[in-house]
Formats: sequence, structure tokens, C-alpha cells
Amino acid sequence: MLKLASVSSALLFSCLLLFGQAAAPVSPAPRPGPAKVNPKDGLTYVWIPPGKFQMGCSPGDTECFDPEKSPWQVTISKGFWMGQTEVTQAAYQQVTGKNPSTSKGPKLPVEEITWDDAVNYCQAVGMRLPTEAEWEYAARAGTTGGRYGDLDAVAWQTTNSQKKTHEVAGKQPNAWGLYDMLGNVWEWVSDWYADDYPPAAAADPRGPAAGTMRVRRGGAFDDSPRYARASFRNRGRTSYHYNNLGVRCVGN
Repeated sequence: MLKLASVSSALLFSCLLLFGQAAAPVSPAPRPGPAKVNPKDGLTYVWIPPGKFQMGCSPGDTECFDPEKSPWQVTISKGFWMGQTEVTQAAYQQVTGKNPSTSKGPKLPVEEITWDDAVNYCQAVGMRLPTEAEWEYAARAGTTGGRYGDLDAVAWQTTNSQKKTHEVAGKQPNAWGLYDMLGNVWEWVSDWYADDYPPAAAADPRGPAAGTMRVRRGGAFDDSPRYARASFRNRGRTSYHYNNLGVRCVGN
């Protein structure tokens, strides 16, 4: 049974006021939902409510690449729990007995994991990988710009990371209380990759039925700021692993 924990809306709102938001939120602005601690990995998961959003290149975003340039309206019909942070090395070690990461530290995000490693971890803690649509919806948290806040305030990337990963939750969260949705390490999602995304479905899309590579999202500590945007899409073979690639789980 998962233990419930509370998230202080007032405290998070104060933090957002202190650091400022670079991207204008839609109205009404989302509020942080409840949170719970998963005893299997000790990580906090935040409730993301259902809703609608525009997926793909943000209005006025001049940094978009071709695979982002078909914005479309998406409905997320069911809410879900999402990791408040990327999976840490402490959590990964607790669950799997292993720590494949290049840069070691219990509160650093786990990295050097393949897509199958990510799937297996999430399943072991009673969760799953997010779909690409769920990931972008959660990252945006109601914002319509390319980022949910000022770049340096929300993301570790090449201009501020000193070429290394950093402990999770060291930057400003988005309006739903999620940390490091941009920067630090890439995050595997469940979808197969296709350049001509979006698929036909506008409600709860799950991407192509087959492919050769899986999607990863969010940018990383050693990548250009241009990649640290909510709509940017990247990919990798399921066997691919690197020191800038990790995971964040979701569940219903």
C-alpha cells in the first residue's frame, strides 16, 4: 500500500514567484496535486490530472526541429502518478541491486540504462514508462511556451552544468511540482519513434505500432539548451545506453 504524503501548494507557489516563470501558463494555472511515496523505491510520485494541451512546437518557439513542427491538440483522458524526480541511483540500487551509472552519487539520477532496463525498473516498482504524450503534458504543466520557466532556473544543460549530472530537485519545479523535466538526463518513454508523429489518435496517443528506435525526452546536462524544451523529440535504439540517459516512471 502506498503511503500518502502532502505537497504544500503554498510553498511551491512561493518558489515559483521567487524564481519566476518564463513561459506564460494557460488559465487557470495548474495546481500541485497530492503526492505519495512508493515504498518499493522510496521515491515520491505526484498526481497529474487529466486534461488537454497542444503537443508539438510551442507558439512563437523559433528553435523547433522538423519532427516537432506539427502541433496538434491532445487529450489525456486519465490522470496518472509521475515521479517527482528522475529515478535516483539510490532508488535504482535498492530495487535492482545494481548501479550502472558513470557518475556515482545516491541522489544523482541513474544513467547508463537501456530502454529495457528502464521498463524493467518501472515494472518492478509497480509503475510503467510514460507515453510521449503523457511526458510532454506533464512537462508543460499548463504552460504554452517552449519551457516552463527560465532556462537556467529549471534545467541543467551545457551552459551551467559543468559537464556533469547534478542531484535531482536542484532546480525550479514546474507547476505540478516535477523537477528536472528539462535537462540533467534524458528520460526514456514508451513510444516507438517516427518523424511523422503525430499519429491519428488525438486522445491518449501511444505512437506508432512498431519501429526501430524508442523516444527519449527532456535534454541532458551535456546537450545544447535548444534540446531543453518541452516539445523536443529525440530517439535511440533500445540497446543504447549512455551517461546522460535515465528514466522517470508513471502509474495509474
